[in-house]
Amino acid sequence: MVKKTLGYVELEWTCPRYGTRNPGGSEICASCGAAQPEDVAFEQAAEEKLLTDEDEIARAKAGPDVHCAFCGARNPSTAEKCARCGADLRSATARESGQVLGAHRDGPAQEVKCPNCGASNPATAYKCSQCNASLPRAERPTPRATPRAKAKPAPKRKGLALWLIGGVVLALLACVLLLTVFNPWRSAKEVTGVVQGLSWSRGIEIEGLRDVEHEDWRDKIPSNATLGRCTEKHYRTQDSPAPCAEEVCGTPYTVNTGTGHGEVVQDCEYKIYADWCTYTTQEWTKVDVVTVEGSDAFPLWPDPALSAQQRQGERTESYRVLFDIGDRTVTYKTSDPDVFSRFQVGSEWRMEVNARGGVRNVEPAQ
Repeated sequence: MVKKTLGYVELEWTCPRYGTRNPGGSEICASCGAAQPEDVAFEQAAEEKLLTDEDEIARAKAGPDVHCAFCGARNPSTAEKCARCGADLRSATARESGQVLGAHRDGPAQEVKCPNCGASNPATAYKCSQCNASLPRAERPTPRATPRAKAKPAPKRKGLALWLIGGVVLALLACVLLLTVFNPWRSAKEVTGVVQGLSWSRGIEIEGLRDVEHEDWRDKIPSNATLGRCTEKHYRTQDSPAPCAEEVCGTPYTVNTGTGHGEVVQDCEYKIYADWCTYTTQEWTKVDVVTVEGSDAFPLWPDPALSAQQRQGERTESYRVLFDIGDRTVTYKTSDPDVFSRFQVGSEWRMEVNARGGVRNVEPAQ
């Protein structure tokens, strides 16, 4: 996502000695004159108004302030010597920056009552307008959650749970038993059979050129296709802006710049729209199947008559060998013409036959 800057706001900090709130741009406490300690963090103001003063905006963009290594005083990142003690600031410690402080507070906050005289003051005020006492932080209203009725606890059903577990176990055991008992090859026996008859079937699909309708993005449609109706749809979402893209941004939030100011940003992404279209192309499709069958050892392929707009498609073939195994007849099936060519009427073969008449592992008897 792209971080889009909406502007800059002033933060505030609280003096640890007296609890006095101070504007983020102030480097010393308004009550006691002490420098802002390095470990005192910047916080969001109750109301955040975007800055319009170019000098303040420039300082917000300049990079995090630094604390003098000798006296601890806070100085702008552009300063070369400490404003308090004159020490070289090349070894100064930069303030932390980049932390997300919270959602941008662009709406009004409730007024603050002076703890000293009880007078009401705007949320942005640091001193009481009536007695000049320091004011506490204004509280942002917290949305009330809709009370929910307490759900009655479900009755405990330990017996039912045990029955369910037992039922699942019994079902699994039954499946295993069925697979074991009714496996058609479990009781297969080896027998000798004599070939009584042969049969075969061969088929060829006939394909014709037909109009076939498809759907796809317009830029992926083949050049030789006939374009149909188109509808604009969401194609993809990307991080970078693009012509005609729809910008979708999240809730603005404030990021600490380390200068006593906050950068108000939004995470944005861009939805790209494109034409989703129907189109028609001519394609080879199945229109018929020509088959030929026989009851001998010499299978043939059909010879279909094709028109100018037709061609031969997929071929299919199946072969059957009828065996007499004494007490009954069974059929062996294959789709391999080379396997089928091995059988001759009257020849003997060893094989496995199951209770359902299935045949496998067919080998010459000699």
